[in-house]
Amino acid sequence: MYHIAIVEDEVEFRTQLQEYLKQYQKENNVQFKITTFEDGAEILEDYQQLYDIILLDIEMPKVNGMEAAEEIRRQDADVVLMFITNMASYAIRGYEVGALDFVMKPINYYTFSMRLSRALKRAKQKEQQQILLTLSDGVKKFGIHQIHYIEVQNRMLHYHTDEGEYVVRGTMQSVEQMLAPYPFIKCNHWYIVNLMHVSEVKKNVAVVGNDELEISRRNRTAFLKALTEYVGGAP
Repeated sequence: MYHIAIVEDEVEFRTQLQEYLKQYQKENNVQFKITTFEDGAEILEDYQQLYDIILLDIEMPKVNGMEAAEEIRRQDADVVLMFITNMASYAIRGYEVGALDFVMKPINYYTFSMRLSRALKRAKQKEQQQILLTLSDGVKKFGIHQIHYIEVQNRMLHYHTDEGEYVVRGTMQSVEQMLAPYPFIKCNHWYIVNLMHVSEVKKNVAVVGNDELEISRRNRTAFLKALTEYVGGAP
């Protein structure tokens, strides 16, 4: 199921987008959870990384779509943004916030469905490279590339990321299973490291970002082998 947000102040267009999404579901055998907002200010209030795609009108009275997109992008690097507008002049600014596409008003279903198919394809690609963490105050999505390493302490997992440290309950075994498809490897009993962020190995230490993590004797051979294979196979 894909979670899609509609941010549109005009009832006519908001209703039309909902109907188009329902029609697309029937024609393409996909499921959407649709959430609507009447202004950019509404979606920004207590924003959480729950959405796969956000359809944003640009001209709105309180917080316009471009301003909302800039703030959303600061909090959520992965959500797919599509603008709904009657002003093509916004295109350049839209690409600055990583907008995938523009749908011009008046909205034509055929054009909309083609743009939506492209957005869903992008969302699926991103979803395959993401994990969802349940935190004490909500949930947060991370792209795999954002995670530097995970540290386990007393059945708590400390995720060290681009955005800081996040703590969730869990075990090393559980996180190893979850991250098995991705380039992560244990360097010792307490740390599992994202090989994307290993810049150097010095004797028995892996340099991960600004941190130096000890590589245990038991894990050294497997760690170096995984790192060599990752670098050798990296594009």
